[in-house]
Amino acid sequence: MGTVITVTSGKGGVGKTTSSAALGAALAQTGDSVALVDFDVGLRNLDLVLGAERRVVYDFVNVIQGQAKLSQALIRDKRIDTLHLLAASQTRDKDALTEEGVEAVVNALRKTFDWVICDSPAGIERGALLAMRHADMAIVVTNPEVSSVRDSDRIIGLLDARTIKAENGESMEKHVLITRYDPARAARGDMLAIDDVLEILSLPLIGIVPESPSVLKASNLGLPVVLADPSSDSARAYADAAKRIKGESIEMAVPSVKKSLFGGLFRRAA
Repeated sequence: MGTVITVTSGKGGVGKTTSSAALGAALAQTGDSVALVDFDVGLRNLDLVLGAERRVVYDFVNVIQGQAKLSQALIRDKRIDTLHLLAASQTRDKDALTEEGVEAVVNALRKTFDWVICDSPAGIERGALLAMRHADMAIVVTNPEVSSVRDSDRIIGLLDARTIKAENGESMEKHVLITRYDPARAARGDMLAIDDVLEILSLPLIGIVPESPSVLKASNLGLPVVLADPSSDSARAYADAAKRIKGESIEMAVPSVKKSLFGGLFRRAA
């Protein structure tokens, strides 16, 4: 049986979809089978990040409503054979996701794939609650900003109350993924320090993804950053996070301010 992971946060724009795609691709690169499931009905973007928008014939809602088989709706990635996508519907609203239907689809995927990654919409509405409902593990994505961290704290409360595991009296494995971290801004006090984020959320850290143009460029190309620019700091951060998800002990790399060689020479000359 595979492991179901919800990638969630309280605030939009923190990088959930980008992170879902990158972590899924990184796990699939190790040979594990991965299903990425887009729960953002009406505003789907995971297919764009994976470059599969023109290949969507059937979607999550079609499967739930019996209009297509799960095997028909799953899209195999053209670059990694073990990576698959179940896209969200663009034309339906979130009420089309029923609890019974989601349970049936997630359980079927759990039997087939090593990892089922649920890309949650932002907030605490129906789609987000269903994306976390059947999870075994949660990756809480947050930017090092007060509003983002506060909203993530609210999501952690829901993970501890509104999931199957919580209702059965079990604890869910939860981790924080900090995205868009800028060490220069952190040093100036313009964003929260890593330790401050962890103190507020009280969860173990799974990774720190630095602010980088390579992430945006990769998304525009329809590629997870681990495929588009594997040598970039962001890609390495996601690859290391994927290894930690699998239980490997990987030293945490904290992005630091990169000093300019010429700037250093000028300062010494002055």
